[in-house]
Amino acid sequence: MNILGWLFEKKPFFREKFSLVANCHVVLRDEHGKIKDERMIHNTMKNAGIYGIMDQFLASPTLAKVGWMAVGTGTPAATLLGTEVDRNALTSKTRSNAVVTMVGDWAAGDATAAITEAGLFDVVTANTVNMWCSASFDVINKAAGDTLQITWTITGS
Repeated sequence: MNILGWLFEKKPFFREKFSLVANCHVVLRDEHGKIKDERMIHNTMKNAGIYGIMDQFLASPTLAKVGWMAVGTGTPAATLLGTEVDRNALTSKTRSNAVVTMVGDWAAGDATAAITEAGLFDVVTANTVNMWCSASFDVINKAAGDTLQITWTITGS
């Protein structure tokens, strides 16, 4: 049997699949710390995120890593949030085996708006690409005294 026949007959290595599942846990608290709204949201992995993850396999990765989370009042596009309101540095970023968890926090007075979208970015500057993941959801009304925490979990399998 030639090599092509062998490849097409015995190709278990062609059947391996890698997938990413990304979800957000959004918690809005009032000025006393009481939960006003809580959501679990499945979200979208963007091309920039896939490229960024694959870039990490290189000996010298060339793409920046996620370090910021943003919220907005529009609907996410392919590379940016629709109407970005605020972008903050991640509060924390950890990994346990194939699960990466990133947390973003907005203090009282920060990002006060009718929030409908969120995204993960590899650059600090607002309204600037690259957005690795995005989520859109029904309105979360963040008042001036409220705090908002978004925990993004990305699981590879």
